[in-house]
Parts: sequence; C-alpha cells; structure tokens
Amino acid sequence: MGVIVNISSSFKDPGGNLFLYDGKLYRRISYSYRDNYDHLIESGLYKDLCSKGQLVEHEEVTFDELPFADTYKIIRPEKIDFISYPYEWCFSQLKHAALLTLDIQKTALNYGMTLKDCSAYNVQFKNGKPIFIDTLSFEKYKEGRPWVVYRQFCQHFLGPLSLMSLKDIRLSQLLRVYIDGIPLDLVRLLLPQKSRFILGLLLHIHLHARSQKRFENRIINRDKYRLSKSSLMNIIENLESSVKKLFWRPSGTEWVNYCDFSNYTERALEHKKDAIKWIISKFEPGVVLDLGANEGLFSRLIAKKAKKVISIDADPACVEKNYLECVKNNEKNIILLLIDLTNPSPGIGWQNKERMPFFERCEADTVMALALIHHLAITNNVPFENIAEFFSKICRFLITEFVPKTDSQVIKLLSARDDIFHDYNKDNFEKAFSKRFIIREIVNIIESERTLYLMERGN
Repeated sequence: MGVIVNISSSFKDPGGNLFLYDGKLYRRISYSYRDNYDHLIESGLYKDLCSKGQLVEHEEVTFDELPFADTYKIIRPEKIDFISYPYEWCFSQLKHAALLTLDIQKTALNYGMTLKDCSAYNVQFKNGKPIFIDTLSFEKYKEGRPWVVYRQFCQHFLGPLSLMSLKDIRLSQLLRVYIDGIPLDLVRLLLPQKSRFILGLLLHIHLHARSQKRFENRIINRDKYRLSKSSLMNIIENLESSVKKLFWRPSGTEWVNYCDFSNYTERALEHKKDAIKWIISKFEPGVVLDLGANEGLFSRLIAKKAKKVISIDADPACVEKNYLECVKNNEKNIILLLIDLTNPSPGIGWQNKERMPFFERCEADTVMALALIHHLAITNNVPFENIAEFFSKICRFLITEFVPKTDSQVIKLLSARDDIFHDYNKDNFEKAFSKRFIIREIVNIIESERTLYLMERGN
C-alpha cells in the first residue's frame, strides 16, 4: 500500500476528509454524508455547477484496501495548482469569492440543496477566477429551516469587505487572527457611523451583531424560528446586493503609482523589458515567483513563457490593480497574492497546521526579484548574505536587479534616516550572491544605473 497523508486543514467535517495517496489528492465520503452526496449528483446540481466552472470536478475511484472506516465513496477531485487564503487576497478577490458563494447558494436552492459551510477557505482561484472546492459543503434543503451559515458568511465575507471598503483596506489582515471570520461585534465597533445608514450593513452587520449579543447565553430552539424558502432567497439576494455595492479604489499607498512615477525613461523601461525577455530565453522557466511584483508589469511579461507565475506584493493597492488587470486581460496562469516578504503568512489554526505557511505552499524553480534588493537591505536592514541565503533556498534560477545608492529611489529611502549601510554597493552584492549562485548573465539598463542579473544556484 502506498503512503497516505491526511490534509491538515480537512479534519472538522464529519462528512469526510481530504488525503494524499502516493502524491495524489483524494476525498473520503463517509456514510453520514451519503444521502447528501447522492442528491448532489443525482439532482443535477453537481453537473450544473461544474459546467459553469463554479465547482471543482471529481471522479469516483475504488481502492482495494484503505485504512479508513466508515467510507461510502472515495473521489479524486481536480487539484488546484496553488492554495491561497483570504488574508492573502486583495479586495476584489474577496468580493468575487463572496459573490460566487452566494450564486452557488441560489443555484443549490433550485435543486433542493443548500450550503452548510460558507467558509471563505472553500474558495480558491483557478485560471484567474474563483472556484468552489468543497464538494461536501452541500446538504439537502429542509423547508422552514434557517440558513445555518448566515453568520459565517457575514464573518468571512461581508464584514471584512465592509471594513476594507469603508474603514481601512489593511483590516483584511484581521482574518489572519480570526480564522473563522471577523466577529461581527468587532466589525460593528470598527465600522464608521455612516455604515448604519447603509441598509444592507445595518441589517447584516449592526442588527445582526446586536442579535448575537442578545442571544449569546440562551439556548436557541431552531424549530421555533422558521424561514420560508422565498424568505431565504430574499436574504441571499439582499446579501448579494450589499456585497456588490461595496467598492474600494486603490490610491494613497506607497507604491501604487510606482510604475507611473519611477525614474525610468521610456527607453530604459523598454530596454528592461527586452532584457527580461532575453534573460528568460536562456532557460525554460517553470513556476516563477515574482517577489515585489508591484502592479504586475513584469509578471505578465514573463507569464508568456512560464508555466505559472505567482505574483506577490505587500501593497494592497498594487495587488488590486494587478488582479483587475489580469481579469481584464483574462490572464490564466498568474496567481495574485497579498504577501509581505518580510512577514509572510505563517502556519495558523489548530496546532499551527490548519493553514500552512506561505513558503511551504509555494514551490518555484525561478524567483524574479526586480527593484527589491534595496528595500530588503535598506528598509528592512537585511544583509546581502541573508538575502542570498534565503533566495538560494526557494529557487534554482534568480532574476534580480541591483539599484545603487545614487538611484533616486534609494536616495528617497535614505532621506529619512542615517546612512549606516556602508557595505551597500555593487561589488559586495555580487560577492555575497556569488557564494550561493553562479552569475550567468549581467545586463546594464541603458539610461539608468541599475543592473539586471540572471543567477543559477550553485552546489
């Protein structure tokens, strides 16, 4: 028998769990979920959602022997290339995930089913679009029963989106702390007063939070509170309207206009683009991790040659612009994430394993780190040796750029602090990186003092 590895995030649902068998992903379905699974398939709901690209497809498989009791079926779902988490998404990614969840709920009702789990973690991104990945989140609808995941949807989607839209975009990071969604009483406290005059937020956040507080120490008889199917549909449509009305315009952050106001001349920028194209012609990039991607200009450029690009930046405005541009251009092999390289997503949840650290999920053969080294070395005080060691652990090929102290961007970084970076120069940069990498190509950008490098990890 091959090696079986249970997926650390899939242990809370009694209906079944995910596991790896010989490196392939499978999902066990227990007998307790049998009726719901059969209705999902036989009703036509599964086929409908898959045909619209809203639910991952799967195939039923058989095993001669499995060390699982209580197993009704084993399915092999389509494996998503990269698993990301809601606190790594920009505003529009979370919004699109919310709208997908509500649309699936409306469709499910038409087939006599409903969602029993509205976690944002049930949504991932495939070919640039959100897709629902939890086949076991559906159950048969019972007339009159309240929507049991109403609070969960508000905590995972509506609450965070309203905070990002009306208060501060950085409040999405509260999802890192509150793994099952931001508590509504906290959302209510943080939202500005004007949110009380927005009907959807008044109903689903403010009054909802007050109701939770009122009943928190009471035993609730669900049978007492009946909700007709038409009333449930009205709630779903009102939530959908509330989400659609929330917007955030990227502005006011440090690097959102970096590409527009950088010190590159038009010729220098075109030369840099040509140099990147020439560099990637020297090898076959597979999965490329673009660190500090800004608005994604070079992510989209290298995506034409790479199998996949994971494009990350710490600025929510940059990630938002990058994502919307990729949606507009129907870019299918770029994954957009909000990641601070100096403080990447850690392992959180049960035993710190329920949600995996970013660099345990991210496997790339190539790293592109353009206009990044000076931020790490000067803004964050990371020595060249530490930067080189880190890069050598996460990639084979490295495309990077050295920006000297005479560059206007470095002058800007140093303008508000003492220059204690006496070792920051091109010779020391090359010396430190040569201990870990072989420098394959060097390109001096015209009308600029910046230098591009192609490096390959040494033995």
